[in-house]
Order: sequence, then structure tokens, then C-alpha cells
Amino acid sequence: MTRLLIADDHPLFREALQGALASHFADLDIREADTLDSTLDALSQDDDIDLLLLDLHMPGAGDLYGLIRIRNDYPLLPVAVISGSEDLQVISRCMGFGALGFIPKSLSSADIANAIAAILDGDEWLPEGMAEQIVDVSQEDKELAEKVADLTPQQYRVLYYVHEGLLNKQIAYQLGITEATVKAHMTAIFRKLDVYSRTQAVLLAERLQLSPPEAET
Repeated sequence: MTRLLIADDHPLFREALQGALASHFADLDIREADTLDSTLDALSQDDDIDLLLLDLHMPGAGDLYGLIRIRNDYPLLPVAVISGSEDLQVISRCMGFGALGFIPKSLSSADIANAIAAILDGDEWLPEGMAEQIVDVSQEDKELAEKVADLTPQQYRVLYYVHEGLLNKQIAYQLGITEATVKAHMTAIFRKLDVYSRTQAVLLAERLQLSPPEAET
């Protein structure tokens, strides 16, 4: 039996993808998640997933943070990014940070199924002609990604708002927490990123081009 976890916040897409894959795979068991938190929860409860299909833009994921965090927590789990974006820089970073494939949502259901089959067989998969255009991620960025992976989703949200220039009081308001809690998160962020100031933390976030985490619903 093939066990897939579809992590995407659009229920119509999840439903359509399930229907498409059902006609291409026998004995298919599909689980669903719609936020980064629910994805991490699903993975913590089931260690027998054959492939995670990960949307970069679902709530909490912050684009690359979700991929980086999952690859750190579950290094043996095959992950394929399935996305509406076909930006070469995004694809390069996804592959550099551990994805086994990048599957555009614009593909036909048959092509998506073929891509998934290839990844399940242990191959990397990219759209035709894309492999030659991929830009390698530097070792320095990979080491930085390992540090970012240690951040909790809430710490990542705090880091994003620091990057946006918000003060602790404003961050507390945005997240519905106390200012003291924000300060505790900042202490943890500094320690995990091995920095000593908000400016240094912001520069690291900019280097990885981390995106805003959408609110959980």
C-alpha cells in the first residue's frame, strides 16, 4: 500500500488530487493536512508515510521554513514540493534544502502521477529541462537552514515580525501573546541562530529569503 500525506490548505485541490491519483495507484492511502502545525502533528502520529506532498504557502509554513523544518525533523521522509509557483530560484532552494521533487500544480493529473511514481521509486523529479537550470545552494545557506529548522513555528513568526521592523509590543499584539513571551522567544531565537542582536537575526532571515507565515485558521 502506498501512503501519501497531502499538505495543502486548499480543500478543492486536495480532493482533485486524491481523485486523480486514485486512478493511477492501487492500494492508495491518503492522509490530509492544511497547515504546517497539522502536518507536523500528522507526521508525529504516523511514521509510515511513503511521501509527503508539501504546499509551500499553506498557513504557518512561511514558504521554505516548512520544508526546512520537516526535513530537519524527519530526515528519512521523502518530500516533494507541489506548488503553483514555477520560479527557478524557489525550485533551486527547495531542491537544495532536501526536496526530492518539485511538482507544479499546472501539470496534468497524469504528469503529476508520473512524477509521484518516479519519486516513490527513489528518483529526483523536476519538470522537463529544469534540472540543467538549477542553481546549487551554498554550504553556508545549508548550515543556516539547519539553525532555522530549530525554530518553533511561533518563534519563526516572531522572527518574521522582527524582520518587518515591529517592536516587541507590536509583535505581542499581532500574535495575541504577552510582551514577556515575545522576549522569551527572542532569547531562544538568538540562541538557536547563534546571533546577538535583532539586526543579525534580520540579516540571516533575509539571506534565506524566508517568507511571512500565513495565519493559522
